[in-house]
Amino acid sequence: MYKNLRAYIARLEQEGELVRVKRPVSTRFEIAEITDRVVKSEGGGKAILFENTDAEFPVVTNMMGSKRRMAMALGVERLEDIGDRISALLGDALSPKATLWEKMKMLPLLADVAKWFPQNESGRGECQQVVWQGDEVDLERLPMLHSWESDGGAFVTLPMVNTIDPETGMRNVGMYRMQRFDKRTTGMHWHVHKTGARHYDAYKRLGKRMPVVVALGGDPAYTYAATAPMPDNMDEYLLAGFLRRKPVKLVKALTCDIRIPADCDFVIEGYVDPMEEKAIEGDFGDHTGFYSLKDYYPKFHVTCITHRKDAIYPATVVGVPPQEDAYISEATEKIFLAPIRLAVQPEVEDLYMPIEGTSHNIAIVGISKRYEGQAHKVAQSLWGAGQMMFNKYLVVASAQDDIRSMDSLGRKLRRIDVNRDVIRAEGILDVLDHATATLGFGGKMAFDLTGVDAESEVAPIEVPRRAVPAGGVELFDTRYVAEYGLLILYAAVDRPLEVDVEQYLRENGIVGMKYVALFDYQAAGVMRPSDLLWLAAANTDPRRDVRVLQGGELLFDARSKHPSVAGNPRRFPNVVMSSVETIKQVDERWAEYGLGEKLESPSRRYRKLWLSSKAEW
Repeated sequence: MYKNLRAYIARLEQEGELVRVKRPVSTRFEIAEITDRVVKSEGGGKAILFENTDAEFPVVTNMMGSKRRMAMALGVERLEDIGDRISALLGDALSPKATLWEKMKMLPLLADVAKWFPQNESGRGECQQVVWQGDEVDLERLPMLHSWESDGGAFVTLPMVNTIDPETGMRNVGMYRMQRFDKRTTGMHWHVHKTGARHYDAYKRLGKRMPVVVALGGDPAYTYAATAPMPDNMDEYLLAGFLRRKPVKLVKALTCDIRIPADCDFVIEGYVDPMEEKAIEGDFGDHTGFYSLKDYYPKFHVTCITHRKDAIYPATVVGVPPQEDAYISEATEKIFLAPIRLAVQPEVEDLYMPIEGTSHNIAIVGISKRYEGQAHKVAQSLWGAGQMMFNKYLVVASAQDDIRSMDSLGRKLRRIDVNRDVIRAEGILDVLDHATATLGFGGKMAFDLTGVDAESEVAPIEVPRRAVPAGGVELFDTRYVAEYGLLILYAAVDRPLEVDVEQYLRENGIVGMKYVALFDYQAAGVMRPSDLLWLAAANTDPRRDVRVLQGGELLFDARSKHPSVAGNPRRFPNVVMSSVETIKQVDERWAEYGLGEKLESPSRRYRKLWLSSKAEW
């Protein structure tokens, strides 16, 4: 694998996967807007090394923002190769051993596994070549990105946050964003479901300060491992060692007993005091494509910063999909399919999380079906397993189906019986889910396609050439997709309770539809089909916003939700986008960047979706 982050960047450049921007750029808005344009270009564009920032260090973004770069980051030609390694390993380790000879043959496997365990090194690592202590500690010297116009400030977006469970001594390495408050403090965005928050609660029970060490850079396998859905009490550096095929070498931090990779680029050491009042953190343009709004989170106090002499600052930009995190999620699909089959659902043959679902909102699984009701079992089990508990919409298909083909799935989705093939539940949702009125808890819905015949007859669709307004639906635009039996309506956002889709369909004689999706009129003529799928999944809580109409249609009310009205969430966020001024600035400077033909700003398409001039409605 890679000796350090610079070695990985050199490999990217050698393979034509990196472009250097030599002109001065600002970490406030400009880098994010440039990166957003590039990552949304064909195939995820290229990694970008900004050599001349308004801080002391260069910044690299989009370093894993394509299928090829994600595979390169993990040292393979295909991500499936890692999944195959895990499947083979688990198969060998868990298969019955009838004879002593068969058991003896397992010894080399155990020896190989031992090679992946992290190794503690004495002395200092490359990450500690330069030390800032005392008055030298200054987070403002680091090129943290202030990405979007309504962000609360600059954030660390690719941190590997190292904590220790004070009761078991087990390490956790998680990725939790960190807002810079001043030169010596940040927020620590620990969601209640995350391991970091559990460690925080343990220190609070003990009445002790919590040591925290944040690492950035190094071999990109470390960064990936920090994002991976590892079970509690399993070491992320063991996963990184497996991916690298060699152990992660760890050195002791200078101010506490936590160890970090010796070859990373930056180390930020400090503590969180659980007895201290939490601070307001946010707003933040998040990977959901919406702002996660201000809330109270612990403060991280920095006591020491160290870095390599030739350090490069790694950063990612999140926002409306697709972004770099979509390719990281795709790697997770392929790497963790085998453990899911082993630990949760042996009948699961394939897993796909479309980009539009922003990791949690949409998942599709292909299963080997043997008995009736099996899709119910799969759905309920997955909704209780690890990070799959955050899933909102699940499609359960047969293993023979191409779960990555919407044409294939669409034929079956149009032919479901909404009373028989739709599974409803309630459960845990991501804290960032803005559609539910109950933080981290809401509706779930699964579609069982395993018994649906894709060739069975369906009722013909009848839609008048010119539908008339009815039921409060103003016709800013109407579209339908016959293959899926999908009707798309656009209604005024300022009349949240005055839309009667039932009346609209009946008075216009619209029949044969299986799904009706209701959007804000601002989306009419602006959003692409993938954007509409993203909005529909993000803006709906299945227990409140999805219902069956008298004609058997399934209605999804994907409009923006007036805060605190009729069971709506108390707050409702805006879509993430760049300001008009930033778009103009980058347009004018594009030729200077050396990035080739000018790419249009994706934010232009989303500006019509804005509901107010701030992060929330």
